[in-house]
Amino acid sequence: MTIELASEYGKIYVTEEVIAVLAGSAALDCYGLVGMASRNQLKDGIAELLRRDNLRRGVEVHRDEQDVLTIDLYIVVSYGTKISVVAHNVQSKVKYMLGEVAGLQVANVNIFVQGVRIAE
Repeated sequence: MTIELASEYGKIYVTEEVIAVLAGSAALDCYGLVGMASRNQLKDGIAELLRRDNLRRGVEVHRDEQDVLTIDLYIVVSYGTKISVVAHNVQSKVKYMLGEVAGLQVANVNIFVQGVRIAE
């Protein structure tokens, strides 16, 4: 499914996959984040860390009739960091990136912490 953005020069079509990659890339720039986790169920209680080329697997994009987005991010945070602060920073960064840089309307950025790991 694509989102249509109209500009003075024409129309721009953005797929939900591209939105997921943008959101995942923005999240990875935040301090305290070890990586993105798969949104699938945890195997044996261990969250699977995703590589940079699979970021979209850790992000779910939902949109309503007016093309307003809700983003769900599945993350793994660094041990010793305050989870609420890391989550707030990720929410702010993703909402800014998609709203101001890409020109999309974002209503909510939901964070699901899938695990805590020691950063390497």
